[in-house]
Amino acid sequence: MKISTNAIVSNSDMIKSYKACREKAEVFGKIFVLKNNQPDAVLISSEEYERLSVLIEYIDSLDESERAAFIEGLPALLAKKG
Repeated sequence: MKISTNAIVSNSDMIKSYKACREKAEVFGKIFVLKNNQPDAVLISSEEYERLSVLIEYIDSLDESERAAFIEGLPALLAKKG
């Protein structure tokens, strides 16, 4: 996963300027929050949340064997995208 340095904020920046961080999440889809230079949290936009929710609900609807086949096929699917 490539993470733009523009999509990284410190925990103190998040506390001081939540609105600016939320706007940044809207632009990038998500921002990564660091605490003591370590990953602490991810703030995602509502649009990104909706997109991910659809995928999660689909995966949850699969039975165990379908889920295993879906997961097994992910590397090939991701290779096509890259």
